[in-house]
Amino acid sequence: MRIGIVCYPTFGGSGVLATELGKALAQKDYQVHFITYQQPVRLNGFIPNIFYHEVQVPTYPLFDYPPYETALASTMVDVIKNNKLDLLHVHYAIPHASAAFMAKKILESEGIYIPVITTLHGTDITLVGRDKMYAPVVAFSINESDAITAVSNNLRDETYKIFNIKKEIEVIYNFVDIKRFTRKPIDAFRKALAPNGERILIHASNFRKIKRVLDVVQIFNEVQKQIPAKLLFVGDGPERQTAEELSRKLNICDKIQFVGKQEQMEDILAIGDLFLLTSEYESFGLAALEAMASGVPVVSTNAGGLTEINIHGQTGFMADIGDVETMSQQSIEILTDEEVLKTFKKKASEHAKKFDINHIVPEYENLYEKVAGKKYAAV
Repeated sequence: MRIGIVCYPTFGGSGVLATELGKALAQKDYQVHFITYQQPVRLNGFIPNIFYHEVQVPTYPLFDYPPYETALASTMVDVIKNNKLDLLHVHYAIPHASAAFMAKKILESEGIYIPVITTLHGTDITLVGRDKMYAPVVAFSINESDAITAVSNNLRDETYKIFNIKKEIEVIYNFVDIKRFTRKPIDAFRKALAPNGERILIHASNFRKIKRVLDVVQIFNEVQKQIPAKLLFVGDGPERQTAEELSRKLNICDKIQFVGKQEQMEDILAIGDLFLLTSEYESFGLAALEAMASGVPVVSTNAGGLTEINIHGQTGFMADIGDVETMSQQSIEILTDEEVLKTFKKKASEHAKKFDINHIVPEYENLYEKVAGKKYAAV
């Protein structure tokens, strides 16, 4: 089967999931065609059966804002026709679902039928998508999709609540490659960061306001008062500078390292003792799942889909949004006693196996077969 995958090529969860899905499908002899404006960050190295098609957006003096959606739809049409794709799987509704609808209609006028699957990832529904400037197009393009999936029950319910969706939304959870994230820590990495055996706390995100990274700094500040510890910030974004300023104000900047965007998260998470995720909303929390797969317990908010992966009192703890005091106490409880930490690490690792790539990808394969079957029935 020939599958087109449309996604953002960035470090966000939707791009990571789409890329890892494509790589897994290619290993199963599917022919996978990525369509986006630059090569996805997780698409590194040569992989047979994977093809990358860059969306090029011409610039003209007439346009204050280059029409990416139009260029994307045109590229979809070209790739589908020239590579005889069987279906199109778009990740993140804006603008991928609407561009896919446009491409589908263009192809229909030429006697070509291409089914479209739209996977909803979170802020495309709960934040950006509900903006009145986008909402009508988002709702329409989702309803025009041949199949719709969401990465958590919470996101499915929120989508039905926010939009008038007339079709079934199937929940297919995000996944993690357990083999990739099950590895022994590299001693040199840990000693470089924590030369005196300090506990290592980690936060990874795109540093948007919704991630509440200042809460991470404040939690760590309370932890380091009682336990020798270091904090590793992975990622980049608009709130990084304010987080750095707060760490200097609290006089703990020598215990915090900002390492920017990183691709090899498995090496970083392997040296961690605790993962902090303080978001106002997470449709799923892929970063938390990758931490758990690495045997790192999670202290998080109880927002959105996080309750579906982080089991309170087993894989870590949860607290209300902004409750820095409780999350600080929870972190200290996990990190103080070695045996307690080992127990949390073990349970986090065991629970993550439920979301292993080998369990989840077949769900997408079954959906592909069902949707592709409709295509052949329509011809």
